Amino acid sequence: MESLASKVSESVGREQLDKAGGADGSVVDRARILVVDDDVNNLLAITNVLEDVAEVVVAKSGEEALRHLLKGDFAVILLDVYMPGMDGYETAQMIRGREHTKRIPIIFLSAVNKEIEHLMRGYSMGAVDYVFKPVEPVVLQSKVAVFVDLFLMNREMQRKAAKEQALLDEMLKANAERLRAERALRLSEQRQGAIIQSLPILLYLETVGTWPRMPDFVSGDFKALTGFGSDELQRSPTLWQDRLHPDDRERVLSAVADRVNGHSLALEYRWQCADGTYKHFLDQAVFLRDADGQRLEYAGTLLDVTERKDLETQLLHVRKMDAIGKLTGGIAHDFNNLLAAVIGGLGMIERRIPLDDAQAKILAMTQHAAGQGAELVSRLLSFARKQKLEPAAVNIASLSATIDDLLSHTLGGLVAIVWEIAPDVCTPYADEAQLELALMNLAINARDAMPDGGVITISARDRDVDIFNDLGLAAGRYVVLTVADTGHGIPPELIERVLEPFYTTKEIGKGTGLGLSMVYGFTSQSGGTMHITSEEGKGTRVELWLPCFAGEPSAEGREAVQGLSVVTERLNLALVDDHEGVRATTAALLEDFGHKVWSAPCGAVILDRLGAHPESVDLLISDYAMPLLSGLEVIRRARQIRPCLPAIIITGYAEENVVSLAAEDIVALTKPFTPAQLQDAISRAMVAAQIM
Repeated sequence: MESLASKVSESVGREQLDKAGGADGSVVDRARILVVDDDVNNLLAITNVLEDVAEVVVAKSGEEALRHLLKGDFAVILLDVYMPGMDGYETAQMIRGREHTKRIPIIFLSAVNKEIEHLMRGYSMGAVDYVFKPVEPVVLQSKVAVFVDLFLMNREMQRKAAKEQALLDEMLKANAERLRAERALRLSEQRQGAIIQSLPILLYLETVGTWPRMPDFVSGDFKALTGFGSDELQRSPTLWQDRLHPDDRERVLSAVADRVNGHSLALEYRWQCADGTYKHFLDQAVFLRDADGQRLEYAGTLLDVTERKDLETQLLHVRKMDAIGKLTGGIAHDFNNLLAAVIGGLGMIERRIPLDDAQAKILAMTQHAAGQGAELVSRLLSFARKQKLEPAAVNIASLSATIDDLLSHTLGGLVAIVWEIAPDVCTPYADEAQLELALMNLAINARDAMPDGGVITISARDRDVDIFNDLGLAAGRYVVLTVADTGHGIPPELIERVLEPFYTTKEIGKGTGLGLSMVYGFTSQSGGTMHITSEEGKGTRVELWLPCFAGEPSAEGREAVQGLSVVTERLNLALVDDHEGVRATTAALLEDFGHKVWSAPCGAVILDRLGAHPESVDLLISDYAMPLLSGLEVIRRARQIRPCLPAIIITGYAEENVVSLAAEDIVALTKPFTPAQLQDAISRAMVAAQIM
C-alpha cells in the first residue's frame, strides 16, 4: 500500500513540477486549492499532503472562504461539512449561488455521517465527491490531482483559445486592411483609367526588338481615338506601319528602327484612322531597364496633337496672309503714286493740248487703262486691309433686295438664289458698299462653281463669341453672313491658297484671283473674319463674320455737304509731296484751276514759310506718307501757327490715322484721283473751314 502511495505521489509531484516550470526554466502559474476547515491541525495536514500538487489556500470559516473566492480562481475546494457558524452545506450553497464560483468542484470533508442520506444532501448542495477523515494522503492527492489537471487543461485551452482569438482578430484586422487597400487600389485604378480615357493620350508597353511594331499593352480608348480596337493591332501586325502617311513613313520607320541603338523615341507623324482621316500624333517612348541595366521593354505615350497642328497651320496661314498683305499694300501704295502722276499728266494733256479725234480716242483709251489700274490697286488695298471704309449700320433686308436686283441678270436662269435671314438678327456694322461688293463676288464665284445650275443660299444669323474662340476675333456678338453653293467644291490642297491675291482656279481670262482676297481684306479690316469650308462634289460655304452694330442709327451729326459748287476764286495753295511726279502733275492741275501754287518736297519747308507768313496760304494740301514728318503731323503743326487752316490729306491707302480725319476737319483724297475729284476735295475743305 505504501509502495502504491509512493508511486502516485511521485507521479503527481513530477507532473506538477513540469507544470510549474518550463523546459527553459520559466515559471508557469500554479493552480490553487481552497481548503476550508475550522480545525487548524486538519488544515496543516491537508496542506502538507497537497502542496506538491498545487498552491494551497486555507480558510477557517465559510465566510473567510467566500472572501478568498472573490480574489481569484481555484481548481477545487475542500470543504469541511461541520463548522461553527456557517457550516459546509450553507457555504456550498453560497458558492453555487454565485455566477463566478458555481462551476468550481467541491469535495466535502467529513469525519461522521457516512450514511447515504447525508451523502445525498452533500451532492444536492453541489459536491462532486466526499473524502472522509482521517484523510488518506494518496486518495486525497489522487482525487485533487484530477481536478487540478482538469483546471490546468481548461486554463491552457482558454489561453490557447484567447491566443487563437487574438490571432484571428489580427487576421481579420489584416484582412480588413487588405480589403480597404484593395478597394483604394481599385478606386485609384478606376480614377486613373477614367482620367486616361478622358485624355487624347494612350500609354503603351512594347517588347524590345519586335518587328513589325506591335504594343503588348495599350491603356486608353484607342478605338475612340483612331476607330480601331487595340486587339486589331494584335490581329494585324502591320496595321500601324500600313496606316502611316506616305510622306511620313520613311522618316518614322527609320526613327523606330534606330531605337535598337538605345535611343529614345520622340517624333510626330500623321496616321490614318478608320474613317480615312489623318490625325497628327506625338509618339514618345523610353526604355525600362532591370536592376542590372538590361533593357526590358519600351514604355511610351501616344498623344493626339491634331488640334495643335491645326492651330499652328492657321497661325502660319494668318502670318503668311499678313505678310502678303503688307507686301501688297506697299506695292499698291507705290503704284498709286505712279498712277496719280499718269492720270494727272493725262488730265493736263486733255486740258492744255487741242487733240483731233484720233488723238482724243487714244487719250481716252489710255485714261481707261489707267482707271482699270486704279481699280486693280483698289482691290489690292482691300486685300491688304488698307482701303478707306465708311462703316455704318447696314439694313439686311434692304441689302438683300439690292443684291437680288443686281444679280437678277447676272446669275442666269440655271442658278437660284435663296435668302435665309434669322428672325431678330442683329444689324451688321460695316461699309455697305463694300459688303454689297463682297456678297456679289461670292455669288458670282458660286455661280461659276455650278456650270450645270444649282442653288445659292445666303443666310444671316447671330453668333456670340467669347475670348477663347479660335477665329482670332474679339469677344462680342457678330452677324454671320454665309454664301453656300451646291457646286463642285474646292480640293483640300487648294483651300488654303484661294485667299492669296492673283491665285485663281478659273480658266485664264475668267478671273483675276482678287475676288476672295478682297473679301478677306474687307472683313478683316471691318473687325471680323472670313471662314471657308468646302467638300468636293458637295459645294462650298463662305462665312463673313462682321461685328454687330452696338447702338441705334443716329441722325445727329454734321449733315453731308451736297451739291458743292466748284471754288472759282483764286487761292494761294501750299502743296507738300515727296514724290516728284505726283507733286509736279498735281501742281500743274491746281494751276490749271486758276490757283497759285507753292510746292515743296517736305513739310519742314512749308512750316518755315508759314511761320514767316501765316496769311500767305489759303489751303494746305499734303501727302500722308512722307519721311521725317507725316502729312497729318504737318497739318497739325501748321494749325498751331494758323488755326482753322483748311487742309487736304492725299493718301495712297487708308492708314489707321487717316480714316478718322473727319474729326479734325481734314478732307481725305485717295490716290489716284481725277481733276474733278481734286476740285471736289478743295471745295469740301473750304466749306469745312467755314464750319470750324
